[in-house]
Amino acid sequence: MTGLTGPVRVGGHTAPSRVLFGPHETNLACGRALADRHVAYYRRRAEGGAGIVVTETASVHASDWPYERAPLAAACGPGWRSTADACRPHGTLVVASLGHTGGQGSSAYHQSALWAPSRVPDPVSRELPMEMEEPEISALIAGFRDSAALAVQSDVDGVEIDAGQYSLIRQFCSGLTNQRRDAYGDRGRLLREVLAVVRAAIGDRILGLRLACDEGAPWAGITPEQAAELVPDVAGLLDYLVPVRGSAFADSRPDLHTGPAFNAGLCRSLAGPVTTVLQGGVVDPADAERALAYAGLVEMTRALIADPDLVRHVRAGRAPRPCVLCNQMCRVRDPRNPVVSCIGEPRSGHETEDPLGGPGSGAVLVAGGGPAGLEAARVLALRGFDVELTERDDRLGGMVRIAARVAGRERLGQLVDWLEAEVRRLGVRVSTGVETREPDGRPVIVATGSTAGPRDYAVEGGAVLDVVTVLAGAALPDGPVVVHDPVGDWVGAGVAELLAGRRAVAIVSPDPAIAARTGDLAGVNTRLQRAGVTLVKRSRPRVVRRDHVVAEDVHTGAVRELPCAVLVHCGHRWPDPALPGIAVGDAVAPRTIHEAVLEGRRAAVAL
Repeated sequence: MTGLTGPVRVGGHTAPSRVLFGPHETNLACGRALADRHVAYYRRRAEGGAGIVVTETASVHASDWPYERAPLAAACGPGWRSTADACRPHGTLVVASLGHTGGQGSSAYHQSALWAPSRVPDPVSRELPMEMEEPEISALIAGFRDSAALAVQSDVDGVEIDAGQYSLIRQFCSGLTNQRRDAYGDRGRLLREVLAVVRAAIGDRILGLRLACDEGAPWAGITPEQAAELVPDVAGLLDYLVPVRGSAFADSRPDLHTGPAFNAGLCRSLAGPVTTVLQGGVVDPADAERALAYAGLVEMTRALIADPDLVRHVRAGRAPRPCVLCNQMCRVRDPRNPVVSCIGEPRSGHETEDPLGGPGSGAVLVAGGGPAGLEAARVLALRGFDVELTERDDRLGGMVRIAARVAGRERLGQLVDWLEAEVRRLGVRVSTGVETREPDGRPVIVATGSTAGPRDYAVEGGAVLDVVTVLAGAALPDGPVVVHDPVGDWVGAGVAELLAGRRAVAIVSPDPAIAARTGDLAGVNTRLQRAGVTLVKRSRPRVVRRDHVVAEDVHTGAVRELPCAVLVHCGHRWPDPALPGIAVGDAVAPRTIHEAVLEGRRAAVAL
């Protein structure tokens, strides 16, 4: 794949590959400045072969503070310089992203009114912004100009202007949010003015534009056809264009229910006047290579979070660690301020604090071949230990194999496929279909998983099956199914969706929304309703009888009867530590894939 991994000219500069690491929230900032953790994070992608690194979007004016750890351009000079210095030895170009979120921001931190082109409340927060007048518009344009000048003074190779999903410029371009009757009723005017002053400020450095080209609201929002009319007016100022979709009505970063490379058609439709960048869930190198027929660069942000060495692996003909498009650890625009990471590569985002572990020797037994055991075995083998891994089932992968059978979660299996291939490549002795024997004095990492947990309801003649049993292929009796989901994650909703095509299904949750712990409430609930699933919220089962379940409202105590031939229990599971040793993953407590892989890695590093 020499096209993807070979050099390319961008403006007057040469990038070592056509792979771009795009701007995204990290929660790595110190105050509002780029921190040493940012520098290490970006350096790691440069080491792995990324052609261009675009740093986290920095607000160009103090009126914008979209999330607590959002960078402010005025404070980013030293961080931009350190990032450029860290990436330049690898040939990687560094581009600073600049933006302002306007009415999609937050007033929680700067405690003043949000700026917007018109008084249109944000559909998500419902906050009503102020309408910008001439002083605010002038200050915004000056903010872009001064921030761009500071970026190039800090020796970055260029800047990227954010007119994407979370962008005040997008709001000026859109009929959804721009209802002005003055000169800025020309929806492309602000975009043209910002790009003009930025180009003047940076000279011949790279200038990129991230432009929302499909807001998912064709009744008034930006459509691909309207975007195509905007681009020719600014193409002469640009070195590259990143067409993206997104607004409050269309997610720019959907989860793994949406297939990879979902913006291919959008990017292809805008190819021509300026070098285009394919963005949108591009995680498979083969898809990226095919995109070069119409795109000059390919953004593989989530793929590079999952495997910083992606380009290096592709050059060597090896499969990179897969990105499964789950959004579980890499999407961090969240009031809890989680640090960006990856379920399969927990060192991402923690480069300054997660040691790789030095050389080791001796024999180690890993009991259990789920994600925790596989990661432990992989890291131990990399360190030089003599590793044996045993698994009681006939196939490695543990609960991830089960989870991959849930509707829309099939890609999860790719992660354990990769882990299995790696442990075998590294010479780990693998035995399946056997119970783990006594370790004979060897250190043991216990990754033996979990068993079905307790139930807090009575069973009076009714049928109850554990979700793992159901997903493993157990036959269900004829008749309606009730899915009990006390956890509120993907499992209950996915099982309900999976079964809905074959029978009547109801899902019972104690939460005010189904799948409340997921990041895709609207998508999950829409799919369930379209599938005909009955949503029983704020409720819990009390009694399972032969032909119905008695469900109780958790607030009022009111009861209702749900027709039921079998209840599928999706509650927490209990650990199954079969041996003494260092317990990891579900053998400790119910763990996410990320937590399981992280604990397996830590145990292997600690030995």
